[in-house]
Amino acid sequence: MAPLPISSIRIGKIDDVQELIKSKPNKVPERFIREANERGVLVSHKTHLHHHIPVVDLSKLSKPHTHDDFLFEILKLSQACEDWGFFQVINHGIEVGVVEDIEKVAKEFFEMPLEEKKKYPMEPGTVQGYGQAFIFSEDQKLDWCNMFALGVHPPSIRNPKLWPSTPARFSENLEGYSKEIRKLCKRLLKYIAISLDLKEERFEEMFGEAVQAVRMNYYPPCSRPDLVLGLSPHSDGSALTVLQQSKNSCVGLQILKDNTWVSVLPLPNALVINIGDTIEVLTNGKYKSVEHRAVTNRERERLTIVTFYAPNYEVKIEPMGELVDDETNPCKYRSYNHGDYSYHYVSNKLQGKKSLDFAKILN
Repeated sequence: MAPLPISSIRIGKIDDVQELIKSKPNKVPERFIREANERGVLVSHKTHLHHHIPVVDLSKLSKPHTHDDFLFEILKLSQACEDWGFFQVINHGIEVGVVEDIEKVAKEFFEMPLEEKKKYPMEPGTVQGYGQAFIFSEDQKLDWCNMFALGVHPPSIRNPKLWPSTPARFSENLEGYSKEIRKLCKRLLKYIAISLDLKEERFEEMFGEAVQAVRMNYYPPCSRPDLVLGLSPHSDGSALTVLQQSKNSCVGLQILKDNTWVSVLPLPNALVINIGDTIEVLTNGKYKSVEHRAVTNRERERLTIVTFYAPNYEVKIEPMGELVDDETNPCKYRSYNHGDYSYHYVSNKLQGKKSLDFAKILN
């Protein structure tokens, strides 16, 4: 996935938000201030108790007590994918120690001096390294967030120069965590296939050597959370996205449900899963990707570790024949190479679900 030519992109000055709150804790630079209709107001999750996103218990799928338990949980998964595009998984089998280890080194990385983090820069037009991604102009609004992103698998997408030597055990912990998340994604895709009445290995056989990347997001407190966004609204270009929110983080994830922004509070030891654009295309729109964003908090920080899991770049993507019917459910998306879509996705700013126009058949 080649980056844009660096020389062609002028992104202007990008302030590091962690440094901003050290030097000017009560000031929000103009470039971070959103238009009134874009601003994110963090609504207490207590006022949205009726908007709990679905919860899927993986233990009832991997080791069900009865066949009815299995079928009930598959039905919950199907409804979550179709009605929400987001769900939480509990009893996912990833040891607490593995989760705590990656959170520890991620936090330590963001706490390093800026000059140390700048050794791993996210160059304009790329999506690996430390900085802000998806910035393509000098007047584009910025997110109240620092990012550190890395390609993980296959090895060909890695940039070894961006894997930090400090904190100690960073690479080791990330490798261990990513292997567990990869196994989880394969399990989830198997159950999603079953929920669609497909052969359970359908996605794994189709995806080839799947692509996996990780992005760590640090959202420091902001004196005016009503003026900024932590992360611009978007859907993900992946097949599945796995979000882990660190302990003691504030509420920050919001999803667009019935034209309303709904705050999501992750359950303890749960992982938040969302359907990406790729699954929307493959299922011919039955399971849709959902627009989501991050908001900030006046007093509390937030740290998330997000894994993107997608088909190999050489794989051809198109709606699966079993889910297309010329009369009742005609084909909504064209055929394309996944690498082409990935390039399109990372070559444009985050703007709702606009990237998916690339794949739509427009009547």
